[in-house]
Amino acid sequence: MTSKLRLASGTAVAAMFISILFGAEGSGALAQAPVATPYQAGAQPAVTFVTEPVVQALAAPIPEVSSNTTAEPNAAEADSLSELVDATPLPENLSDDLSCLAGAIYFEAKGESLAGQLAVGKVIIARSQSGRFPASYCGVVYQPSQFSFVRGRAMPAINKAGRAWAEAAKLAQIAHADSWDSPVEGALFFHAARVSPNWRLKRMARVDNHVFYR
Repeated sequence: MTSKLRLASGTAVAAMFISILFGAEGSGALAQAPVATPYQAGAQPAVTFVTEPVVQALAAPIPEVSSNTTAEPNAAEADSLSELVDATPLPENLSDDLSCLAGAIYFEAKGESLAGQLAVGKVIIARSQSGRFPASYCGVVYQPSQFSFVRGRAMPAINKAGRAWAEAAKLAQIAHADSWDSPVEGALFFHAARVSPNWRLKRMARVDNHVFYR
């Protein structure tokens, strides 16, 4: 009797095991959640695909342009020196060298034509690049016995609220940027037309109240 009970009990357990085994293979819920097993040599490693959100970088925002921003004048778009001067912004502050250049234009040629003022500025620039004179605009302007308006190492006071200074400051920038050729490009010397120093130099031309030489 005991043997029959043990046999019946074993048969029932085996039947239940088979039922569970075949039921698991057909279960969609269990198939979607495989159990990971330790990696063994010679076996193919389990590959798990993890879905991650794709983050796309946002385009950099377009910087706002301040209404106070002024573009540099384009000489190619100007039909005349006058147009270029009008298109050139007047900065609140000039560098020391540009201040010296503008000051020389102001004192030597204020009231003259724009071409005459530009010619004076170009002489100072040409000197600074020649190797024969100081290498800075201020050095050229303040070189002893060169410009009559200089007193020691200083210029007289300038009325910077007037049109004459505005033109000189703008022309200094134009000359420095080489945005417009002067009528006497390459000149290194000039004097007032009212005097005749009899220089043994190559005379180029007279522009307004100055005669220019190379």
